[in-house]
Amino acid sequence: MDTRTLGRTGRTVSVVGLGTWQLGADWGDVSVADARAVLDAAVEEGVTFFDTADVYGDGRSESIIGGYLADHPDAEVTVATKMGRRVEQVPENYVLERFRSWTERSRRNLGVDTLDLVQLHCPPTAVYTDDELYDALDTLVEEGAVAAYGVSVEKVEEALAAIAHPQVATVQIIANAFRLKPIDEVFPAAADAGVGIIVRVPLASGLLSGRYDATTTFAADDHRSFNRDGSAFDVGETFSGVDYETGLLAAKEFGDLVKAQAPQGTTSAQAAIAWLWQHDAVSSVIPGARNVDQARSNAAAGRVPDLGPAFDEGVRRIYDTHLRASIHPRW
Repeated sequence: MDTRTLGRTGRTVSVVGLGTWQLGADWGDVSVADARAVLDAAVEEGVTFFDTADVYGDGRSESIIGGYLADHPDAEVTVATKMGRRVEQVPENYVLERFRSWTERSRRNLGVDTLDLVQLHCPPTAVYTDDELYDALDTLVEEGAVAAYGVSVEKVEEALAAIAHPQVATVQIIANAFRLKPIDEVFPAAADAGVGIIVRVPLASGLLSGRYDATTTFAADDHRSFNRDGSAFDVGETFSGVDYETGLLAAKEFGDLVKAQAPQGTTSAQAAIAWLWQHDAVSSVIPGARNVDQARSNAAAGRVPDLGPAFDEGVRRIYDTHLRASIHPRW
């Protein structure tokens, strides 16, 4: 699999990583054994980057990863975690005392003295322009609690504000064939600054896999059931903010594009992931996987040959036709 430098961390990571929200059992039940099997399969396929958070399963995802790495000390995996969603989402909660507490808990869960990368977990917009907050994060680095820090954002404006700070190593953002604004506005700015881009929700919560239709249902504890209106967290995290029926139509056209333009045998999901990492600004794309087959298939996207300009033109045509008017102004 291809590799990239993870922004200002200087670490080398696989262009396809593994998002582990689902290993916290927040997308329906996932046993510890199944979660460990997913991690094993990903590593066997060349994945060297895991992304987690302290709230995924209230620390379950971190703990599973920590246990796995303790049993595989030779695995050269960089782990990024996130902090900041354990309290009310108000700017005054983002202070050094809380950062110390949160990172201490994550270090225990992961079984490490120093976190490879910690990211602010989509805090309020005002946080991204607070100089004192970045001073507090610098203190964590000086104290050895974290090796580097970044931000996870919902909006383009938040990403651009964070990129302006010289010690921000990475920006994690939603980008996919149904969310092009970050690709046009954030990717170039990050590349110019040497900030790594971590892409989450690359499949628009599965829409871009082409496996869903109007009859598809999701478990009651799956965010694709309970967060369609954004009542649990930002609506853009579920189906990338796309209306489900419109998304199905756009996904069908994306599947047709894959058949016409991608190498034979490439699945819609693999093409969606490959199209993202083939942007030079991207350090790693982090699809989730609930089982071994998904983990292996996603990782294989890191070996898809360049999709070329015709594929890119097709993606933009689908976006302009079905999605731009409703999606582009929002994030």
